[in-house]
Amino acid sequence: MMEILSNFDSGNIVCKSNKDPSNIILEISPDKGGKFFQWFYYRLSGAKDIDVTMRIINAGEASYTQGWLGYQALTTFDRKEWTRVKTEYHDGILTINHKPNSDLQWYAYFAPYSLERLNDLIAKCQQSEFVEINSNCLSVEKRSIDIIKAGSSQNNDLVCWIIARQHPGESMASWLMEGLIKKLILEKNTLAKRLLDSATFYLVPNMNPDGSFHGFLRTNAKGVNLNREWETPSLSDSPEVYNVRELMKRTGCNFFLDIHGDEALPYNFIAGPDGVPSINQKQISLVRKFEKALCDLSIEFQDQYGYPKNQPGKANLKIAGNWVAEYFGCPAMTLEQPFKDNAKNPDSIYGWSLGKSSKLGITVLEALDKIIPDL
Repeated sequence: MMEILSNFDSGNIVCKSNKDPSNIILEISPDKGGKFFQWFYYRLSGAKDIDVTMRIINAGEASYTQGWLGYQALTTFDRKEWTRVKTEYHDGILTINHKPNSDLQWYAYFAPYSLERLNDLIAKCQQSEFVEINSNCLSVEKRSIDIIKAGSSQNNDLVCWIIARQHPGESMASWLMEGLIKKLILEKNTLAKRLLDSATFYLVPNMNPDGSFHGFLRTNAKGVNLNREWETPSLSDSPEVYNVRELMKRTGCNFFLDIHGDEALPYNFIAGPDGVPSINQKQISLVRKFEKALCDLSIEFQDQYGYPKNQPGKANLKIAGNWVAEYFGCPAMTLEQPFKDNAKNPDSIYGWSLGKSSKLGITVLEALDKIIPDL
């Protein structure tokens, strides 16, 4: 008997009908508050060697319908290797066609990154002599927002903040952070030594553990979009931002990067602090230098496609990168990755993948190494 389940970490789907394998009817559940939805993650059982057609019938009401165009869903049987599967979007319905070769098969919007995997990563990090774990920041539902402090000297004047998963459905952000953290903290190498000797790092692998656990796309457990809270966060509705921002005020910030994913654009790109009221030429120059370094270091990165630049003085200071740039006067930016395949360097089997995201985390460190003397 076929069965579809999503009652696990990051799971999200409602099965409306599974009687006919050629017409399985599904719906995505909205985030808290009902405004956003697009993330899905579920398990199909009992369909080994059967051609199945799964239709997500409310895809046309999703937050970013342009994100379905040219998109291919991901599937796995071992929960390690995620490959793309035939997916079509027509008349508001996202249709996934597949023939599982195992009794259990998982499907997702992007390769999920569980809270348990994050806990394993944090446990490894705390064994480093250069690391302290700050677990004082809690989410709405009292989950820990672990902050990794890493640096080889107490006398480092430079402070670099890198955060991820403000939007919980953007799981590629976690894979990038894992690659970055492994290179910086868990592996012995000259790049990591140089960076840790030069600056103190504050790394937040998951800003929104509640939303991640519940399978939300953009909000926390209160239905709040954290990346619209940075100007005036509150302890009641957005404690995740409030507490991290308070610590950032105490530590200072010389470099800030916020890791995200974009549903519609099939590219990796930087969104800078253009339009911040007090933006100065040094900030602009450092952002451009960092962006250029990413392009030079990786075929996966580009600077031709991205978001429109804000008009002078018109940047939204509710957004993390803009608020940080304004408050600290430092280079602050958002790094976006695609849910779709990367049009600059396509891969028909994996698309933009967890492995490529992890490698991009290393590239971020290499690019930061290029500009850190100028911070």
